[in-house]
Amino acid sequence: MASKELSHEIVGVIGAGSFGTAISNLLSYNVDVLLYSRQPELVQKINTEHKHFDLKLSNRIRATDDLEEVANNCTLIFPIVPSTSFRAMIKKLSPFLRPYHILIHGTKGLDITGVDETHMDNITLKRNNIHTMSEVIIEESVVVRVGCLSGPNLSTEIMAGQPTATVIGSKFNEVIKVGRRVLDSKMFHVFGTHEMLGAELAGALKNAIAIGSGILGGLGMGKNIQAMLITRGLIEMVYIGRAMGTESKAFIGTAGIGDLVATATSENSRNYTFGQRLARGESLETISKTMPELAEGVRTLKIMKHLSQYYKLHTPITNMLYSVVFEGFEIERALHYLMSYPYSVDVDFL
Repeated sequence: MASKELSHEIVGVIGAGSFGTAISNLLSYNVDVLLYSRQPELVQKINTEHKHFDLKLSNRIRATDDLEEVANNCTLIFPIVPSTSFRAMIKKLSPFLRPYHILIHGTKGLDITGVDETHMDNITLKRNNIHTMSEVIIEESVVVRVGCLSGPNLSTEIMAGQPTATVIGSKFNEVIKVGRRVLDSKMFHVFGTHEMLGAELAGALKNAIAIGSGILGGLGMGKNIQAMLITRGLIEMVYIGRAMGTESKAFIGTAGIGDLVATATSENSRNYTFGQRLARGESLETISKTMPELAEGVRTLKIMKHLSQYYKLHTPITNMLYSVVFEGFEIERALHYLMSYPYSVDVDFL
């Protein structure tokens, strides 16, 4: 297919989960939306009833189960699928992508290649095994203009019409400008940053810290100890980010502190809810099987542990949470560890 001028008449969204649906409704204020789901019955339901997740969808949203249709009709595409299936989805989409496409992903997780994830506890992950979603897009397709959607984006609040902000990270001014044009509305403000790696890492790593905050909430702990965990967890996110090549300031703004606070304090957050349920006595297996959508932080926590070991970083909160979630370490002992750990410097990364 020959190159064509950028058109905002139809914007594609790949993934009809809660966040993909919320973004579709936001986009529909400004453009027509082609929403991809791999489930034909869901596509039919959306197109006939204009409802999903008990949310009334705009008539400007049409669903499809054909990736080629999305690529042929949309220059701008928002892939929003779980990190575990992101690479497989891009591989399926890739034959239909051309250099003129722009992809802004909304997946807050990390990709793993070259190892068997089912045996991740017995191996050592290295940096070349771990990829951000933008790296996956560039590796698996001819697309050059790539961005990420980060920031405090609790889908439940967005679908309820509550105001929020987001961050589009990209090396390209054009990508940020296009993203703002289609997403900006009176209830949704879009910031831009060229620090894409930082925005992606902030969006992924905060999910693991939110699990820890949820554990404290499930124990009935107050805001003081929760604030301590969030701020110390932020520092460990910065350590990992700097080791991977991004700057500390990437974690200080809306995509960093903003997203962390929202995710680590709200019962509308899957990661916070996961931690709550774990603290109340449910097992990892039970929670995972009964949550309608996977808490990304569970898998990210494993990756953070591996990254900390690989870069030889000092991350006591990450290590403690890993022991609680995956090794059955007693939560009360972990809380005592958090309180008694000899932190000497409050902020050492500025």
